[in-house]
Amino acid sequence: MRSFALLSAVVTAGSLVMAGPTPTEPQQPNKRASLPTVTASGNAFWAGKNRFYVRGIDYQPGGSSDAKDPLADPSVCKRDLAEFKKLGVNTVRVYITDNSANHDECMNAFADANIYVILDVNNPLYSINQDDPVPSYNAVYLQSVFATVDAFVNYPNTLAFFSGNEVIDADVETTKAAPYVKATTRDIRQYIASRGYRKVPVGYSAADVSQNRMQLAHYMNCGTDDERSDFFAFNDYSWCNTDFKTSGWDVKVKNFTGYGIPIFLSEWGCITNGRDFGEVQALMSPEMTGVYSGGLMYEYALEANKYGIAKIEGSKVSELPEFAKFASALSKYPAPTGDGGAVSTTNAVPCPTKDPNWLVDSTLLPAIPEKAKDYMKNGAGKGPGLSGPGSQNAGGTSTGFASPGSGSATASPSNHKNAGGATFGGPIDKTPLVLTGAVFFLTLAGTLLL
Repeated sequence: MRSFALLSAVVTAGSLVMAGPTPTEPQQPNKRASLPTVTASGNAFWAGKNRFYVRGIDYQPGGSSDAKDPLADPSVCKRDLAEFKKLGVNTVRVYITDNSANHDECMNAFADANIYVILDVNNPLYSINQDDPVPSYNAVYLQSVFATVDAFVNYPNTLAFFSGNEVIDADVETTKAAPYVKATTRDIRQYIASRGYRKVPVGYSAADVSQNRMQLAHYMNCGTDDERSDFFAFNDYSWCNTDFKTSGWDVKVKNFTGYGIPIFLSEWGCITNGRDFGEVQALMSPEMTGVYSGGLMYEYALEANKYGIAKIEGSKVSELPEFAKFASALSKYPAPTGDGGAVSTTNAVPCPTKDPNWLVDSTLLPAIPEKAKDYMKNGAGKGPGLSGPGSQNAGGTSTGFASPGSGSATASPSNHKNAGGATFGGPIDKTPLVLTGAVFFLTLAGTLLL
């Protein structure tokens, strides 16, 4: 978020203790028969047989200065759900959740309102460190990630999981973290399959950075099927009350044509020159629907960065003028009928080559940490929540490279009933909510693991 300071996390000695897998407590799945689950197929999302467009809003009341889970507090989520109904959104994105909490009441209330949820799996204590990714990709980190999957995967309105958010940014050195984000994406997809869960789409939310956007997009959709993302999302603040061509959106549509998997905007909503939300008309137009699957407007709650459209004071919500404008745009420009020009087949793209803006020179990914393999069979167990010791330097790291194809499911799916980045918010020129440290390279048999 544009005006927030860096959030520091102190990793205590307790974080060095390796968490072993414990049986995941069974919980009956929450069903809402009237709400179809969303799948990714071809280059689009589908709710049953109908094309699904993300027409949503980013939702993290309190921002990074007060990182709490809005889906764990019914008084909070129901307060805001009333506003989401007025807006007419069909999706919200939640950046931080507590994987040790119960979310039934909020998730069921959202499902009853036909609202889907996209969830980031990271939080400030459990995330990939963009400046020192090698030690931060470890078994303790993945236990928290998988516990978040356990907590939400069985809700029918869980639309997707983000494996990371803005880990790679305008600093070219951060591109070296890409293999660890991609490995996390692979691991989540493998965990979902191994545990017999519904195939909830998994992908990445990229920063609004032009110099590496396409390299990163291609990287996330290249390689073997197990290594590729189910979708790719990116943040885009280039519209600024202009139009399809002036903003450069026409060029981006051209660049992503034929990409092969669904794409959507994980954040949009420039506040320069005012906000009339003309982006909604563009996103729902034939010029874009054959390539894009909608997007999430940034953001709901007014914070110091001034992007929010609603001011929250305790239980009271005051709608700002932009609230009505956004609601009007959603109402005026509904989702189109039919397939919107979607492509029915999915395809991979070539991996990017190393260049001055992209420092990844290998297609190999780090192997999943040895102790994390137990989670595939036994489950992740109870999550550490938002007050655990953290994972940045917890040990149990990867010890080599994975063979392409090794991230496939390790067990035949069964009928499990286990229900049970970190940057977020705003354009890339904000201070990111990340954990920084001295850059550290792990040497393995003379090979530099990037």
